[in-house]
Amino acid sequence: MADLVRVPSKLKAEVWLLVADRLRAAYLKNDLSHTADLEHDVLRGDGDLWLATRGSEIEAAAVTVLQRTDKHLVCLITAVGGRDRSRWLDLLPAIECFARQQGAAVVRFFGRRGWAAVLDNYRVSAVVMERVL
Repeated sequence: MADLVRVPSKLKAEVWLLVADRLRAAYLKNDLSHTADLEHDVLRGDGDLWLATRGSEIEAAAVTVLQRTDKHLVCLITAVGGRDRSRWLDLLPAIECFARQQGAAVVRFFGRRGWAAVLDNYRVSAVVMERVL
């Protein structure tokens, strides 16, 4: 089983260099925003950088952002990149616990359609429709 680490602010820039490629790759698959936004959230914004580690090995990385809507505080999981998902997917409740401690009422996950099949207790609450021009 992997361990979950929330990267301290003072180490974000250094750790970002180790995980940026896999997070950008995940972001590009969604095409919901620009990869520069992801980097900005982590390095200059309010985004949190999370690592799933096994010993000294980084197995996955994730980015979360707390966002206030008109109704409540939401924890957005904007990117997850890694390998062998079965070894770290069970770390998600720890991020949910963090979100709850911050006052978030909802955790939202931005990801490919396939995530819906593996995220127990999550439901599809909206869809993105697009027409290629």
